[in-house]
Amino acid sequence: MSKSFEDLGLSEPTLQALRDVGYEAPSPIQEQAIPALLEGRDVIGQAQTGTGKTAAFGLPIMEYIDPAESEVQALVLTPTRELCIQVTQALRTYGSHAGVDVVAVFGGAPIRTQQAQLRAGGHVVVGTVGRVLDLISRHSLVLHGCRFVVLDEADEMLDLGFLEDVEKILSLTPSSRQTALFSATMPPPIRKLADRYMYDPTIIQVEAATLTIDTVAQFQLPVSAKDKPDKLVEVLRAEAPEQAIVFVRTKIRCEQLFRTLRDRGMNVRALHGDMSQGSRDGVMLAFKGGRVPILVATDVAARGLDISTVTHVINYDVPTSPDTYVHRIGRTGRVGRSGRAITFVEDRQKRELEAIERHIGTTITRWEQGAVAPPTPVRERPRRHSKPRISRDGAEPYTKLMLGGGRSAGLRVADIVSAVTSSAGLDGEAVREVQVLDRFSFLSVPATEADRVIEALDGGTLRGRQVSLERVRVR
Repeated sequence: MSKSFEDLGLSEPTLQALRDVGYEAPSPIQEQAIPALLEGRDVIGQAQTGTGKTAAFGLPIMEYIDPAESEVQALVLTPTRELCIQVTQALRTYGSHAGVDVVAVFGGAPIRTQQAQLRAGGHVVVGTVGRVLDLISRHSLVLHGCRFVVLDEADEMLDLGFLEDVEKILSLTPSSRQTALFSATMPPPIRKLADRYMYDPTIIQVEAATLTIDTVAQFQLPVSAKDKPDKLVEVLRAEAPEQAIVFVRTKIRCEQLFRTLRDRGMNVRALHGDMSQGSRDGVMLAFKGGRVPILVATDVAARGLDISTVTHVINYDVPTSPDTYVHRIGRTGRVGRSGRAITFVEDRQKRELEAIERHIGTTITRWEQGAVAPPTPVRERPRRHSKPRISRDGAEPYTKLMLGGGRSAGLRVADIVSAVTSSAGLDGEAVREVQVLDRFSFLSVPATEADRVIEALDGGTLRGRQVSLERVRVR
């Protein structure tokens, strides 16, 4: 018999925070990790993103914090700023009734602001490895009273070369601390780290969340191009989503549609690649925090959004490929909830819709107000494209990209080159410096083609695994 959050030994303030966000029942990793962590055990959790691991360590952290003490009592290390922001928002939600202060520290943001936040308090610090070390060296972050340390997505830290820095940070925390380590894979260096810094850990293995989307009711809505804005307003008012992502193909369309909805009196924000990183972070935090119910986004900009409260996905533009369709509608119906996906279809896009229906193995029900459709199992399949190839002279500037997938996903150099040439239309010789690591890969493409390559591959599948693709940030 499955347990409830009440059965796991959580306090009333934490349970109230869970009720506020509508969490009904614990996921498998939460059911196993929360009691172990509450007993004071060290925990190794082998689990993918989307299994609910943030709550698995975040809820016990809330039980350990004494809000009356102003020192840092818990530290969560993350490999990327996007994950840092995501975890911070979740922990702030979980601690909202207990008076727990959570501070996010990451590169690319003013360090003085973060120093000021730490001086003002901060019971829990969530941070990227480099920025945490920087703040420690400046004596702005003191970990003498840190009783709880979490390493989130440890294998990504390994692949990004952060493991030595992680060890430095761990050596500066009390030996009596409790440690939790979460990782999708357990390569030898991570096992060695666990052996050295953890005490008799409880090991929890959770199977990766299936790519089958079996909790999403799918609909199509035939519409003319000129009627689309009005029809979108009609659908949003009829569906009354708690939170909805409206997907569009281009940045320009994203901005136009955002203004249209805003001018109709809707609480809406835009998210696209031409916005500054600070603006994107702000929008992401507002949406994750539930302050904005409607987000108009491009596929690339929305890649970091992993939010359990999204009730609706609306494909304002039919996705360019069936894989993109599956990736988009997978943003709803998460953590055991049901979701609804509505795709607007112009006459000229009927073939694309038919390709999607062939891909998912079913016809998509027509939307009408109050329409009900059975949830449809959908499986991702390898991407196939055929576009004209563009040769380069090789004398132009190149941009380095990072692909979220590597040896552990069975990827080889040839797979990556083939994906870029078939999806983005580049000649194979234009793809350079391909390096395949365990969980990540790197490649360089002509700078003028970088956006197109990212648009074509980010969120798609390679060897049956969903991958991300982004520029390598210069530190």
